[in-house]
Amino acid sequence: MFSRWRSPVVLTGLCGVVAMVVAACGSGGTSAPSHPVLAKTDGGAFAATPVADLLQGGSYTVNVNKPDGLTGDVFYTTGFSAAVDLNKASGTAAQTPSENQTGIRADAPNGTPSGVRIMTKDGHLVWGWDAPNGQGTNNFRTQSLNGEPVLTWWVGSRLNGHGVGEDYIVDSHYHLIKTLTPGDGLSSDAHEFRLTPDGHALITSYKEITTDLSSVGGPKDGKMYDCVATVVDVATGNPLSHWDALQHVPITDSYQKYVPDQVWDPYHMNSIALDPSGNLLISLRHASTVLDVNPSTGTINWQLGGKQSSYRLADGAEFAFQHDAEMPSPDTVTLFNNNSDSGTAGGGLSSLEWIHLDPATHVATLVRNQTHPRNLVAGAMGNLQQIGNGDTFSGWGTAGHISEFGANGDLLYDVSLPGATYRAYFDSWQGTPDDTPNLQIDGTTGHAQWNGATAVRRWKVLSGTDTHHLTSTMTIPATGADSTFTLPKAGLQYQVQALDTTGAVIGTSACVPAV
Repeated sequence: MFSRWRSPVVLTGLCGVVAMVVAACGSGGTSAPSHPVLAKTDGGAFAATPVADLLQGGSYTVNVNKPDGLTGDVFYTTGFSAAVDLNKASGTAAQTPSENQTGIRADAPNGTPSGVRIMTKDGHLVWGWDAPNGQGTNNFRTQSLNGEPVLTWWVGSRLNGHGVGEDYIVDSHYHLIKTLTPGDGLSSDAHEFRLTPDGHALITSYKEITTDLSSVGGPKDGKMYDCVATVVDVATGNPLSHWDALQHVPITDSYQKYVPDQVWDPYHMNSIALDPSGNLLISLRHASTVLDVNPSTGTINWQLGGKQSSYRLADGAEFAFQHDAEMPSPDTVTLFNNNSDSGTAGGGLSSLEWIHLDPATHVATLVRNQTHPRNLVAGAMGNLQQIGNGDTFSGWGTAGHISEFGANGDLLYDVSLPGATYRAYFDSWQGTPDDTPNLQIDGTTGHAQWNGATAVRRWKVLSGTDTHHLTSTMTIPATGADSTFTLPKAGLQYQVQALDTTGAVIGTSACVPAV
């Protein structure tokens, strides 16, 4: 159904970072852990992950990094995504890639935790966090809340190609300041959590229902997932409206084959955005369609693609099983065209697509189609982000790449991942953690670490025969959250100080002995 807000919903509020540890010499040779603890007000708590553990979380291989690309940071997720179960849920077979075509990849190597990462473009970790065992993360990005930059992502459990969890909002001190769900008994799905300028959040959710599936070859009391697009007031956590796909889109519009003894997923809602008029732009992957929905009435204004498209798609404008539909202008739709259903045979290359809409003629024409030079096919996931100067940033989903393209289509930046990332985003980030730096010593190598401290430009290394008599030994450049150096001598006490652009000390580690 389409419904306005009905009743107050109590959401779990989160606030504050605890476990601030003051690093000082004379602490017995141990250093403070370089991570804040994100604490729930209900008493449950989970710690951000130590840098040493984050560095074990999979490779980030920079293939291309041209100087004419934009300056900033990369935001992506590691480990499993809810969408990785999609081919299992749909009953489809995995595609075998040809010699020059990268096909469907496993989501992550066995044992790789699911987490969120900020990386420099040259491949250095800036900040990261791994979810607790058994939990997944998705859709990590920067957004704006009350005029301030925040980090947002989803955490929860995967279930048949979607997620059951909640959405996090974290400030620049890495305080977990809010969690949200759609309310009214619904859990946040992994696919979409988008903040809007008016203080609202757009959240996807899935709910299992029993309904008549005889029109698609199923039973009259078959089980399926209905998809819901919810608008939530961020300040109060109250749901303002729910839009149910089943009430507006016939199940016969789905291209997803009904499989007996499974919960059918005819829609697979994977993105919600605002169009320039404030309507909801909703992507239904399994119907290969994008809907423009009036947020007040729930009425579908128009539909692009699928079996009931309001626009005729001209040659080249076709798309299938898409992700991340947005509308940067009143007559342009952008999307990630997977062109593949979780690895089924057929289809073509995945691509970034710009489509022009002519409301007078009801014709949709292709403006631009950007494929990857490695001929990638992403059976699931993926996104398109326009980042300025005509450049475009993209996560290639299950194909395991992150890329930046110039306005002329040149590949300016490209990364290979060991597994998938649901989306990837590009932005600048300034973070100031509440904890202190950490010094790790491994043999003759020292690691100056401070997870998320973006103001650090250099590290001063101090050493001495005891903790009360330290002198400066060297100064090294900072390389993200982990900067390494060679110890000049064993048998001494070592300490590191973080320096900003002016050379001022902004953080000091505990002393650590080198044996």
